[in-house]
Parts: sequence; structure tokens; C-alpha cells
Amino acid sequence: MEVEILQEDGMSSGRTVALDPTVFGIEPNDHVLWLDVKRIQANKRQGTHKTRERSDVRGSRRKLYRQKGTGNARAGDAKSPIRRTGGRTHGARPRDYTQNLNKKTKRLARRSALSYRAASGNVRVIENFSMDVPSTRQLKDLLALLEVDGQKVLIVTDGVEQEIYRSAQNLQKVNVREAQSLSTVDVLDAEVLLIQEGALDVITDVLSTAQPA
Repeated sequence: MEVEILQEDGMSSGRTVALDPTVFGIEPNDHVLWLDVKRIQANKRQGTHKTRERSDVRGSRRKLYRQKGTGNARAGDAKSPIRRTGGRTHGARPRDYTQNLNKKTKRLARRSALSYRAASGNVRVIENFSMDVPSTRQLKDLLALLEVDGQKVLIVTDGVEQEIYRSAQNLQKVNVREAQSLSTVDVLDAEVLLIQEGALDVITDVLSTAQPA
């Protein structure tokens, strides 16, 4: 698949680039996509939730009243879960939600996500650009020239571009990621991928070497 390489003014540079079919043209695997998205979202969970159970509640362990002869239901101490001041039964405890997949599966998930976006014509390649100082207005004008303003845009950079990243902080629908750290969720969450020319080479080098699943 051939796509135009755009300039910063939104015009064509007169050059094209071929998208690697092993990265942008495979048959997407929906199950692998689901596995990788689930892994990424699970790994973001802190797992620090905690409720006070019977052993955590402050109070005496003395039996409230004798077992028999009172006419009441038998009762233990005040920390019993059936008491208002008691602990919670089977309460939440801190745990690790981390999941993992093998490298081959994670690469297939990213290639599937990229293929979905390429098939819908929402992959744009732009010449490498940088910003001298952070400027939300300048970045917004660039997106308008590229006719992608108002859409959820993911800008994929060749390397660390702090000025571009900071410029996008006030734009609700714009995210910036380095090509090396691009994830499946990043791709699926965006409507349009705006990939720098150098970043496209990085993505291709990282993902095209994966063996077919």
C-alpha cells in the first residue's frame, strides 16, 4: 500500500512510501487484540484496594453474651461481620493484577491494530518535524492544515519530542507517542494515525521481523 508523504503545511511532498504489508496489511486477529488490550488495562491497575475485615476492626474480642439461655441468637464478639461495627466479609485485599503475553502475541496485536487503521485509510505519513518551543496553537494549526482537527489523533514521533508532547497536552483529542513505545491501545484509541517518516521506519523494523502467528 502506497501513501503520500505530507509536509507540515498539509501539502504533498511529491514522494510516497510503501507501508509494509506484514505490518499494515495482515488479516487482523481480534482475539489477540482483546488479549493485549486486557493485559495493558490490567497492568495499569494499582491493586491497592483494601477494606477492613474482622481482624482489622478495632474492638474487644469478648463474647457479647452467653451462648444459651438469653432467647437471642448466638453471637460472638462485636467485630463479627453481621454487626454494624464489624468487619467486612471477604473484603477487597491488595493484589497484583499484572498479566503478560509472549512477545510474538504482543507484536501480532500491534500489527492487527495498525492493519485496521490502514484498511480504513486513516494512516497518514508526515515528514519529520519538530517544534522549538511548546505551542498548542501551532500544533492545532498543523492539524487543521492536515484536515484531521476535531478527530482523535495519535502523533507517532521518531524519538523524544518534548515540545510536541507538551503542545498536545491541552488538546483533548490529541495524543503523542514515541514509535518505540507504541501500544495496541494507543492505536485502537485513535481515529487517525499521524506518523512521522522516521517513526514509520522504526515501527516497520520492530514489527516486520515478527514471525506469522
